[in-house]
Amino acid sequence: MFVVGITGGIGSGKSAVTDHLETLGITVVDADKVARVVVEPGTSGLAAIVDHFGTDILLADGSLDRAALRKIVFDNPDERGVLEGITHPRIREEIARQLSETTSPYVVLSSPLLLESGQNASADYVVVVDLPEEVQLSRTMARDDNSETLVKQIMAAQLDRQTRLSRADTSIMNDGSLEALYERVEKLHDDLLARATAALGE
Repeated sequence: MFVVGITGGIGSGKSAVTDHLETLGITVVDADKVARVVVEPGTSGLAAIVDHFGTDILLADGSLDRAALRKIVFDNPDERGVLEGITHPRIREEIARQLSETTSPYVVLSSPLLLESGQNASADYVVVVDLPEEVQLSRTMARDDNSETLVKQIMAAQLDRQTRLSRADTSIMNDGSLEALYERVEKLHDDLLARATAALGE
């Protein structure tokens, strides 16, 4: 199994890249979706969160009130550490399970925190979706209807562009149209197929 980690800062177009790879027959394991799965009602993850944080972080239907929990942990490193201690091992386990069940020629692990969280240790090859910071800023403001200040805060909390690029095996530029991006994704796909074939043939 050849695992390709794909990451990028907010507004980089990571999802557009991975969505297109899915249309080419590649399985994508999405860390954001996994993070939701491990705290669904009935899971040990949600039970552990309620045990520590109390029932105030539940919605009326018994699911996790993400906004309420975010408010508690955002400015409190100790509480954030507790939450990460509950969720991160479960996320790693579920990612490993999903990766092991794939049958496509290679598998993508898509994660906004691939490099920050150490999830890149599960990847054989790391791709960063890249774009100039001013384009990243304007796209994110338009997409999420957020202020420039808020988007800049989010960007500042993520790895800076140069560090992200320095830790990647390759990058894919997304500074133009969707059609241009898809052309680049298809070239990347051909390259990844060749790399996967070579790696699995060793």
